[in-house]
Amino acid sequence: MKNKTYRIMIVDRSEMVQSIIAHILKQEIPKVSIITCDSAEQAMTHLEEEKFDIITTSVLLPGLDGFALCRKIRQSKKQHLTPVIVVSSDADAYMLREAFSVGVTDYFDKSLGYKRLIEFIKDVLQRHSGQVGRILYVEDSITTAHTTRTLLEKHGMEIMHVNTGEQALALLKTSIHSKKKLNKKFDIVLTDFFLEGEMTGGDLLSAIRTQLHYSLQEMPVLVMTIDDSIERQVEIFQAGANDFITKPVLEEKLIARVKLSLLIKHQYILLKRYYRNLYKLQISDSLTGTYNKHFLFEKGKNFLSQYQNVCLIMLDLDHLEKINKTYGKIKGDHILHLIGQFLKKSFPKGVIVARLSGKTFTLLIPKCDIETGKEIAEKLRVQIMEYKPDGLSITISIGLAFSKGVGETTINSLIADAESALRTAQKEGYNRICLCLTKKDVTLL
Repeated sequence: MKNKTYRIMIVDRSEMVQSIIAHILKQEIPKVSIITCDSAEQAMTHLEEEKFDIITTSVLLPGLDGFALCRKIRQSKKQHLTPVIVVSSDADAYMLREAFSVGVTDYFDKSLGYKRLIEFIKDVLQRHSGQVGRILYVEDSITTAHTTRTLLEKHGMEIMHVNTGEQALALLKTSIHSKKKLNKKFDIVLTDFFLEGEMTGGDLLSAIRTQLHYSLQEMPVLVMTIDDSIERQVEIFQAGANDFITKPVLEEKLIARVKLSLLIKHQYILLKRYYRNLYKLQISDSLTGTYNKHFLFEKGKNFLSQYQNVCLIMLDLDHLEKINKTYGKIKGDHILHLIGQFLKKSFPKGVIVARLSGKTFTLLIPKCDIETGKEIAEKLRVQIMEYKPDGLSITISIGLAFSKGVGETTINSLIADAESALRTAQKEGYNRICLCLTKKDVTLL
């Protein structure tokens, strides 16, 4: 991103938000020209006059909203291919579907912060300018490899060149199984169809589709061949190629085919991210950021069959109604959000933290016996008292329940036992812990 001057439009009704994003962008991108707008109508005036590399917009705008703006952009001859990012902190499944239906390129969760937004914008800029592309290039001719590699690198591509199909397949397998972030995966494969050695380009292509199970979208493969006969083309496509290019290579054709393959890969990545976001919305509680009741019941079934000793902690915020009455429901909702975030940060990933309803949360803790569960509950009760979210003193009442072993306890019965213990703790004066071993055996701790 060093040589090109990027033109970026920021559309947001808040001048402060515009200023913050513009300021950080100017720090992070060496050459950037930024236009800020507080309405879709103002944005359209600029869009008719000049071409932009990327546009970010909030959903709520005075007059036309962000989705209407995107529709206008997609109808524009000058801007119809320009990437559009919707920036919002309250997206749901309906909003995401609406966003992608009108041509939004991607969505960013505003709650992740402005620094993350800038990184996101930089990533989209690189992808859509064709500068990001890690290519596994397989060619056994040193001369051809040098010429082709020089052409690709001139256009900003990152090239890993190998001489044989065996080397290429080994690298692809390594990239799949590696968990190291520094070990980048390949975007596309570019291979000669006729390779010397036991594995030809056709064999490599077949292995990519059948052994590694890469789809055409997940790993586009561009084949280079000196034989462009109909029979050869049929063979290439039947082996699973996305496209082919004939040798000797013309620069314009090569770059066009490579960029098309990269576009296929990037669209696949966007779709995966879209469905991942949808799934996250389906299993998450929008207010607190914890898992929701649906996820608790669905995941809880497998949880109990997987672990013999499971502790369920059900906690309820004491007297939140008084806070809502005194300070307003917005204040109460903010406290619920803070408590939810506190619980998520206080427990490892193996613990399911969910909002059951209203001001009640549940924790499913694996491999946890009764004594350990009691210690965790008491520590949590004290921590919440000391936490003082939004400067207010908050206490919690806790109900404890434990599984008796695989097959003996259901998630419904475990929740019912914990709820019975919780109600007893509240009846005894709040800010207490009760243990329920059976429905008839509730003990105040």
